[in-house]
Amino acid sequence: MSIRHGLLALLAQGPRYGYQLRAEFESSTGSTWPLNIGQVYSTLSRLERDELVLRGDADEEGRFVYSITAEGTAEVRHWFATPVERTDRPRDELAIKLAMAVTTPGVDVADVVQTQRTATLRALQDLTRLKAGASAAPADPGEQAWRLVLESMVFHAEAEVRWLDHCESFMVRVTPPARPAAAPADAPKEARR
Repeated sequence: MSIRHGLLALLAQGPRYGYQLRAEFESSTGSTWPLNIGQVYSTLSRLERDELVLRGDADEEGRFVYSITAEGTAEVRHWFATPVERTDRPRDELAIKLAMAVTTPGVDVADVVQTQRTATLRALQDLTRLKAGASAAPADPGEQAWRLVLESMVFHAEAEVRWLDHCESFMVRVTPPARPAAAPADAPKEARR
Protein backbone atom coordinates (compact mmCIF):
# COMPACT_ATOMS: atom_id res chain seq x y z
CA MET A 1 0.00 0.00 0.00
CA SER A 2 1.38 3.37 -0.95
CA ILE A 3 0.96 5.85 1.86
CA ARG A 4 3.05 8.24 -0.21
CA HIS A 5 0.63 8.23 -3.11
CA GLY A 6 -2.43 8.19 -0.88
CA LEU A 7 -1.26 11.37 0.84
CA LEU A 8 -0.43 12.97 -2.51
CA ALA A 9 -3.93 12.13 -3.76
CA LEU A 10 -5.44 13.84 -0.72
CA LEU A 11 -3.19 16.87 -1.15
CA ALA A 12 -4.26 17.09 -4.81
CA GLN A 13 -7.71 17.98 -3.42
CA GLY A 14 -6.27 20.92 -1.45
CA PRO A 15 -3.77 21.86 1.29
CA ARG A 16 -3.95 19.95 4.56
CA TYR A 17 -1.99 19.42 7.74
CA GLY A 18 -0.80 16.05 9.01
CA TYR A 19 -3.69 15.11 11.27
CA GLN A 20 -6.19 16.02 8.53
CA LEU A 21 -4.33 13.76 6.11
CA ARG A 22 -4.35 10.90 8.58
CA ALA A 23 -8.07 11.29 9.34
CA GLU A 24 -9.05 11.57 5.67
CA PHE A 25 -6.85 8.64 4.64
CA GLU A 26 -8.45 6.45 7.31
CA SER A 27 -11.92 7.71 6.43
CA SER A 28 -11.40 6.94 2.73
CA THR A 29 -10.29 3.39 3.51
CA GLY A 30 -12.90 2.75 6.19
CA SER A 31 -10.10 2.65 8.81
CA THR A 32 -8.96 -0.61 7.24
CA TRP A 33 -5.36 0.59 7.12
CA PRO A 34 -4.88 2.85 10.13
CA LEU A 35 -1.93 5.20 9.94
CA ASN A 36 0.40 6.14 12.72
CA ILE A 37 0.81 9.92 12.76
CA GLY A 38 4.57 9.35 12.70
CA GLN A 39 4.15 7.56 9.34
CA VAL A 40 2.26 10.56 8.01
CA TYR A 41 4.90 13.08 9.05
CA SER A 42 7.87 10.97 7.95
CA THR A 43 6.18 10.46 4.57
CA LEU A 44 5.46 14.19 4.30
CA SER A 45 9.10 14.88 5.10
CA ARG A 46 10.23 12.60 2.24
CA LEU A 47 7.66 14.14 -0.11
CA GLU A 48 9.00 17.59 0.79
CA ARG A 49 12.58 16.40 0.21
CA ASP A 50 11.54 15.04 -3.21
CA GLU A 51 9.87 18.39 -4.00
CA LEU A 52 6.44 16.83 -4.39
CA VAL A 53 4.90 18.89 -1.55
CA LEU A 54 5.60 22.22 0.07
CA ARG A 55 5.34 22.83 3.79
CA GLY A 56 3.76 26.17 4.58
CA ASP A 57 4.12 28.27 7.67
CA ALA A 58 2.57 27.15 10.92
CA ASP A 59 -1.03 28.22 11.50
CA GLU A 60 -2.30 29.83 14.73
CA GLU A 61 -2.41 26.38 16.36
CA GLY A 62 1.16 25.52 15.33
CA ARG A 63 0.19 23.09 12.57
CA PHE A 64 2.09 23.07 9.31
CA VAL A 65 -0.09 22.99 6.23
CA TYR A 66 1.21 21.03 3.24
CA SER A 67 0.32 21.63 -0.40
CA ILE A 68 1.12 19.64 -3.49
CA THR A 69 3.58 20.90 -6.12
CA ALA A 70 3.25 20.57 -9.90
CA GLU A 71 5.69 17.63 -9.69
CA GLY A 72 3.53 16.08 -6.98
CA THR A 73 0.42 16.48 -9.13
CA ALA A 74 2.21 14.78 -12.03
CA GLU A 75 3.33 11.97 -9.68
CA VAL A 76 -0.20 11.29 -8.41
CA ARG A 77 -1.61 11.36 -11.97
CA HIS A 78 1.06 8.85 -13.00
CA TRP A 79 0.15 6.66 -10.01
CA PHE A 80 -3.52 6.64 -10.96
CA ALA A 81 -2.63 5.81 -14.59
CA THR A 82 -0.24 2.96 -13.73
CA PRO A 83 -1.53 -0.53 -12.87
CA VAL A 84 -0.40 -2.15 -9.64
CA GLU A 85 2.05 -4.92 -10.48
CA ARG A 86 1.79 -8.21 -8.62
CA THR A 87 5.47 -7.88 -7.67
CA ASP A 88 4.69 -4.59 -5.92
CA ARG A 89 2.42 -6.23 -3.39
CA PRO A 90 3.64 -6.95 0.13
CA ARG A 91 4.71 -10.42 1.20
CA ASP A 92 1.82 -12.74 1.92
CA GLU A 93 2.26 -13.97 5.48
CA LEU A 94 -0.23 -16.81 5.02
CA ALA A 95 1.58 -18.17 1.94
CA ILE A 96 4.87 -17.96 3.84
CA LYS A 97 3.33 -19.71 6.87
CA LEU A 98 1.99 -22.59 4.77
CA ALA A 99 5.27 -22.93 2.87
CA MET A 100 7.12 -23.17 6.18
CA ALA A 101 4.54 -25.60 7.61
CA VAL A 102 5.05 -27.96 4.66
CA THR A 103 8.81 -28.02 5.19
CA THR A 104 8.85 -28.13 9.00
CA PRO A 105 8.80 -31.64 10.51
CA GLY A 106 6.03 -32.28 13.00
CA VAL A 107 3.67 -29.57 11.74
CA ASP A 108 0.21 -30.78 10.74
CA VAL A 109 -0.39 -28.71 7.59
CA ALA A 110 -4.05 -29.74 7.51
CA ASP A 111 -4.53 -28.22 10.97
CA VAL A 112 -2.82 -24.99 9.88
CA VAL A 113 -5.10 -24.80 6.83
CA GLN A 114 -8.24 -25.57 8.85
CA THR A 115 -7.40 -23.01 11.55
CA GLN A 116 -6.92 -20.34 8.90
CA ARG A 117 -10.05 -21.36 6.99
CA THR A 118 -12.13 -21.02 10.17
CA ALA A 119 -10.72 -17.55 10.85
CA THR A 120 -11.14 -16.42 7.24
CA LEU A 121 -14.74 -17.67 7.06
CA ARG A 122 -15.50 -15.82 10.30
CA ALA A 123 -13.99 -12.63 8.87
CA LEU A 124 -15.92 -13.14 5.63
CA GLN A 125 -19.18 -13.42 7.59
CA ASP A 126 -18.37 -10.16 9.41
CA LEU A 127 -17.53 -8.41 6.13
CA THR A 128 -20.71 -9.72 4.51
CA ARG A 129 -22.76 -8.34 7.42
CA LEU A 130 -21.07 -4.95 7.00
CA LYS A 131 -21.75 -5.02 3.27
CA ALA A 132 -25.43 -5.91 3.85
CA GLY A 133 -25.75 -2.91 6.15
CA ALA A 134 -24.13 -0.52 3.68
CA SER A 135 -26.11 1.49 1.19
CA ALA A 136 -26.41 -0.15 -2.24
CA ALA A 137 -25.74 3.16 -3.99
CA PRO A 138 -23.95 5.52 -1.60
CA ALA A 139 -24.05 9.17 -2.67
CA ASP A 140 -21.21 10.44 -0.47
CA PRO A 141 -17.69 9.96 -1.95
CA GLY A 142 -16.40 8.80 1.45
CA GLU A 143 -19.12 6.14 1.59
CA GLN A 144 -18.31 5.12 -1.99
CA ALA A 145 -14.63 4.76 -1.11
CA TRP A 146 -15.47 2.66 1.97
CA ARG A 147 -17.81 0.46 -0.12
CA LEU A 148 -15.04 -0.24 -2.65
CA VAL A 149 -12.56 -1.10 0.11
CA LEU A 150 -15.14 -3.31 1.82
CA GLU A 151 -15.90 -5.17 -1.40
CA SER A 152 -12.18 -5.64 -2.02
CA MET A 153 -11.85 -7.20 1.42
CA VAL A 154 -14.80 -9.53 0.73
CA PHE A 155 -13.29 -10.65 -2.59
CA HIS A 156 -9.89 -11.22 -0.96
CA ALA A 157 -11.44 -13.31 1.82
CA GLU A 158 -13.39 -15.37 -0.72
CA ALA A 159 -10.23 -15.91 -2.76
CA GLU A 160 -8.33 -16.91 0.39
CA VAL A 161 -10.94 -19.56 1.21
CA ARG A 162 -10.68 -20.94 -2.35
CA TRP A 163 -6.89 -20.96 -2.10
CA LEU A 164 -7.01 -22.78 1.24
CA ASP A 165 -9.32 -25.39 -0.32
CA HIS A 166 -6.76 -25.77 -3.12
CA CYS A 167 -3.90 -26.13 -0.59
CA GLU A 168 -5.79 -28.83 1.26
CA SER A 169 -6.56 -30.84 -1.90
CA PHE A 170 -2.99 -30.36 -3.16
CA MET A 171 -1.56 -31.74 0.09
CA VAL A 172 -3.88 -34.76 -0.13
CA ARG A 173 -2.64 -35.45 -3.67
CA VAL A 174 1.08 -35.11 -2.93
CA THR A 175 1.27 -36.64 0.53
CA PRO A 176 1.79 -40.40 0.42
CA PRO A 177 -0.80 -42.36 2.42
CA ALA A 178 0.31 -43.52 5.82
CA ARG A 179 1.28 -47.20 5.85
CA PRO A 180 -0.22 -49.41 8.52
CA ALA A 181 2.26 -50.66 11.07
CA ALA A 182 3.54 -54.16 10.26
CA ALA A 183 2.61 -56.95 12.63
CA PRO A 184 5.55 -58.36 14.61
CA ALA A 185 7.14 -61.44 12.99
CA ASP A 186 6.47 -63.62 16.04
CA ALA A 187 2.74 -62.75 16.17
CA PRO A 188 0.22 -65.46 15.27
CA LYS A 189 -0.61 -65.64 11.56
CA GLU A 190 -4.19 -64.32 12.16
CA ALA A 191 -2.83 -61.15 13.80
CA ARG A 192 -0.60 -60.45 10.79
CA ARG A 193 -3.58 -60.46 8.35
